[in-house]
Parts: sequence; C-alpha cells; structure tokens
Amino acid sequence: MKQLQIWNAISDPNVIKVGQRLMVAKASTGEPQPGDPSFIPFPGAEWFKTLPTSPIIRMMGLRLVEEGCGAPYGFSGPGPKWNDKHRQAYASYQNALGYSGSDADGWPGRKSWDQLRVPFPEEDWGAAE
Repeated sequence: MKQLQIWNAISDPNVIKVGQRLMVAKASTGEPQPGDPSFIPFPGAEWFKTLPTSPIIRMMGLRLVEEGCGAPYGFSGPGPKWNDKHRQAYASYQNALGYSGSDADGWPGRKSWDQLRVPFPEEDWGAAE
C-alpha cells in the first residue's frame, strides 16, 4: 500500500477517486526491455497535461538527465511536479531521438516514453519528502 502511495502521490490511502489512474508494478525477471513491467508504463498524454505531482515525474527527469537532456533543470535537478522545465527537457530528448515539429513539443508520447525506460521509484524513495 505504501509503495502505491509513493508512486501515485496519494496523501490519504483511504481516498482513491473514480477514474484515477494508478501506477502499479509487477515482478520481472531477466534483462529489462521497453514495455517491461520493471519500467513505468506510459501514463497517457493527458496525464501530463493535468500537471501532476508524482515521483514518476522526478524519475522521468532523472532519466532525461542521464540521456544528456537535463540542461533545463539547472543546478536544482528535476522535481516531482510537471512544469515547463520538464517539458523543455523532454523536448530536448525528443529532438535527440530525431523528432521535429509537433512530435518534439515536449509532451511525452508512448513511443518516446517507452524508449526512455523510466524505472519505478525505489520503495523508500519518497519517505523523506
């Protein structure tokens, strides 16, 4: 239950809203591949447009930094709330993949998300937050 709270930024585990999308993980074995359950599945383009606050956003940002696309974050690094810095970093990643125009607008799509391979947050990742 605590893990689901961390991954989904749920402050009260007794309140889950109808239609709310939840990130869950399954155990995996072997070498991880895109689409593997050890990676966060694409939450949908509309999820990002709700400007979510979630450990998933921070994990995405850390992957963007690893891919050399983290310049928009500056010295502060990526935070857990979707903002323009995340969008700029993601646009840089889309450009690095060879996308252009509306395909490189900074809003994640399934194909680029799967290529980014965002891992699930550590179990105790949000404990000090």
